[in-house]
Amino acid sequence: MGFNPFKEKGMPIEKQFRNWSDLNSKPFNKDEVHPYTRCRGILMNGIETEAAIFLHQCARHTKDIEVKRNIAMSRRVEQQQQKAVNWCIPGNQSVLETTIGYEQVAVDLTAWMCRNEPDPYVKQVFDFGLLEDFDHLYRYANLLEMKQGIKAEKLVGKYTEIMPGRPTIEEHRHPFDDIRNQGNRKKMDPQTLMNVLTLLAGEQQTMNFYMNVGNILEDSIGRGLYLEIGQIEEQHVTQYESLLDPTASWYEMLVMHEYNECYLYHGFMEQEVDPAAKKIWDLHLSMELEHFRIACDMLQKYDKKDAEELLPNTFPKAITFESNVDYVRDVLRDQVELTAQETQFVPKQELKKDSRYMKVQSILNTGTVPSEQVIKEHVKKLGTDYRYLLKGEHPVERLREAA
Repeated sequence: MGFNPFKEKGMPIEKQFRNWSDLNSKPFNKDEVHPYTRCRGILMNGIETEAAIFLHQCARHTKDIEVKRNIAMSRRVEQQQQKAVNWCIPGNQSVLETTIGYEQVAVDLTAWMCRNEPDPYVKQVFDFGLLEDFDHLYRYANLLEMKQGIKAEKLVGKYTEIMPGRPTIEEHRHPFDDIRNQGNRKKMDPQTLMNVLTLLAGEQQTMNFYMNVGNILEDSIGRGLYLEIGQIEEQHVTQYESLLDPTASWYEMLVMHEYNECYLYHGFMEQEVDPAAKKIWDLHLSMELEHFRIACDMLQKYDKKDAEELLPNTFPKAITFESNVDYVRDVLRDQVELTAQETQFVPKQELKKDSRYMKVQSILNTGTVPSEQVIKEHVKKLGTDYRYLLKGEHPVERLREAA
């Protein structure tokens, strides 16, 4: 029998509060932690942040005091969980080093989803975003070496390559062209639902992180890079959130969120190689099972719907952090020249000169473009750009040399 979140018993909600010492997690050693332990922590911080934000919005859309109380109780625990997870990041890990982790999450999380996504259209959306985050990793890695003398390969291990993706300068689009076809929750494969909810939370976290840390860098090149890429992360949040079903009720969305948390904590607990992190995933899974039960009860009480008709009693395939070098190279080779037009993807060479894309490009990319400037400065200072290649030369000829 597989793990059934509808039958498993969690920790009673009244026992879930922890004291400050328990929440003030012992940080990992940045020089010894497994790259994917770092990735799992970053992603779950994003998942817990999404949980807290969603529950605040949910509470603002009900006048029922009992609903507000139930939501407040779960939300307080979600906030504690977020602190316990995020406080694992050590104080001696710089913002730029943490950023490399964020982008490795984006690359290998999205690539795994591309390889395991049953919906062809959603897969294409994921492929499109993948090449943009892959390029962001390259830009930040060059900034990291130039400013701190640290090679990003030390952080990503022999799992993720670092080289140009779809150049960030080419990623800036009109807002209308970041909207995708919306999903139907009644027809959506559970794997697709978990993929979209997870990737959306991860990208939202990255957007928020860059919004808040980009201006603490002292030099204009670094500040500019966070400014530019932070805008692309907003485009990604727009893209992924539009894949969800906007007709779902607040209680349906609540159940889906809690199910997603159980799904992720369960999968990561089984994969984790770090004992301390594994203990956190196990504890939080026990807590989330109770939040899920409470959400299911609310769905039944207020929407008169059975959660088991909305979600399966066995989890979809667990998301796994693993190397995706070959897959990323294949997508680069085949799709690097694409851009978005309406809800579809087309070669940018096919767009007319008066298209929305060309107009936005002409406005935003007039003058210095930070993502291009950081590479030029790296070449000027160190003689070449920074790359970490595991499978030979770049698969796209025009990207084999720094511009």
